[in-house]
Amino acid sequence: MSHKFMSADWFAKVKELRDAAGDIEAPAALHDLVINITVTDTDDGDKQMSLVSGMIEEGHHSSAPTTMILPVDLAHRIFIDNDQSAGMQGFMTGQIKIEGDMSKLMALQTAQPSADQVALMKQIQEITHV
Repeated sequence: MSHKFMSADWFAKVKELRDAAGDIEAPAALHDLVINITVTDTDDGDKQMSLVSGMIEEGHHSSAPTTMILPVDLAHRIFIDNDQSAGMQGFMTGQIKIEGDMSKLMALQTAQPSADQVALMKQIQEITHV
């Protein structure tokens, strides 16, 4: 069954898949990294998620030193389609706004996901629609 990106059902299914995957080892560059993400222009207004050790979680974390703000279509291309060029293009065109410590985003560009993370992201892609 497919779930609309950023919907409550989607977040619940992502959590279910993440929990079923067990303890996934994150690359060293992502191990302690927490980045808040505000996704704008969803059907339900602005939505909050975070990347915690490279894993998607619903809501913001108080410990995150950085917040990324971007529109839902771009968020889908970056986090679901894994289109890294979309991230750079979004940043260069002003679609992505950064609050806080911008240097924390560099870890996202350089870190290579583990095989378990890649497998989990494939499962998330399979259950996600725009």
